[in-house]
Amino acid sequence: MKIALEPANQPDVLTLIDELDAYQKPLYPAESHHGIDIDALSQPNVLFAVARDDMGRAVACGALVVGEAYAELKRMYTLPSHRGRGLAKAVLTLLEDTALARGCAVFMLETGYLQPEAIAFYERAGYRRRGPFGDYADDPNSIFMEKPAPGRAA
Repeated sequence: MKIALEPANQPDVLTLIDELDAYQKPLYPAESHHGIDIDALSQPNVLFAVARDDMGRAVACGALVVGEAYAELKRMYTLPSHRGRGLAKAVLTLLEDTALARGCAVFMLETGYLQPEAIAFYERAGYRRRGPFGDYADDPNSIFMEKPAPGRAA
């Protein structure tokens, strides 16, 4: 497996994002969907990581939108056939390490309450629940989480 920062606007990556949407959209009402589109993922302040298998196919991805106060994790997804191999952790680590090198002090995310595997993954990665942040409103469908950079208190 190879994991690297890449542009999001690639056909096989767009397929991953479409699969993520196909999974999430039936779970929640439209107003509780907070995924960002390809234009937003292509902005200069976005780090986008892709994991590729030995054949070069995109099998996992994730993004960090780096702002002044925090970086927000978005669009984390691993193909079901490739789960359990540590790809999500490797993607997350690359994103966080790159953002840390750029001075990011805290990471935030929003995920859905009907995704216990994702919530458990983020908790294992050091994220803790918190209230809404940024432009998010309180939403019973959302779980908000935060992780301070190493050496920083939450």
